Amino acid sequence: MSILSSQSPSVRFPRLAREIRRPVGALGRLGDHAVFYVRALRSVPHAAIHYRRETIRLIAETSMGSGNLALIGGTMVIVGFLTLATGGMLAIQGYSSLGDIGIEALTGFLAAFINVRIAAPVIVGIGLAATFGAGATAQLGAMRISEEIDALESLGINPIAYVVGTRISAGMIVIAPLYAIALIASFAACRFTTVLLLGQSSGLYQHYFTTFLNPLDLVWSFVQAFAMALLILLIHTYFGYYARGGPAGVGVAVGDAVRTSLVAVVLVTLLVALAIYGSNGNFNLSG
Repeated sequence: MSILSSQSPSVRFPRLAREIRRPVGALGRLGDHAVFYVRALRSVPHAAIHYRRETIRLIAETSMGSGNLALIGGTMVIVGFLTLATGGMLAIQGYSSLGDIGIEALTGFLAAFINVRIAAPVIVGIGLAATFGAGATAQLGAMRISEEIDALESLGINPIAYVVGTRISAGMIVIAPLYAIALIASFAACRFTTVLLLGQSSGLYQHYFTTFLNPLDLVWSFVQAFAMALLILLIHTYFGYYARGGPAGVGVAVGDAVRTSLVAVVLVTLLVALAIYGSNGNFNLSG
């Protein structure tokens, strides 16, 4: 009896202790993320100035790929194909659904409205997470388990600036032309599918498309894409930088990073929609 009374509550009630430590551990991990994100963002100017050659190499690797991936064009071509497929599917579904109520002429409106506000940003975010983000996590994880990051520290090089700051700089430079290509691809796919495959008049499609394409929506769409890209880069570099457990641990880190970034993409889309279009959607169908 005396032995039981001398034991700590965590030993006597291990399940209860685990449940109590779980939210504390979650808060600790959020703090680790926040500290890493601040250090990574502070290192970006230093990386862009002092590690220009590495940044340029990562820009080329991010946009056009490297090694075998260069044969299919890397992130830029993959995101372009994703948005092409999404734009074509949007045109098919929109034309069919609107045709059921006799207003298939408004397919151009759907292309201008949904592509800019929802479809293109989400697809680009998913493409970034699955290509450049996952690749960055795997590269940093491999550097961590092979002690290359520790070697950089021993040489007096700031590892966060060299391996994280350069990747953030490259990703934020690439995202502008990448997202522009994605939007153009989605617009072209919608027009091609609606006009050439479904037989709608090109003038009719162009009228509703230009009428409802708001330039301010394009600006906010680019802002949303930049926010997604920055968040994806921070998440993936964090999981790669702190990967552990050998090659299997790197695979786990890639999976955790992809899941977290996909949730972040959807969350950014929701928050941007609520902040920008929640009270006033800048849209008047009768006008």
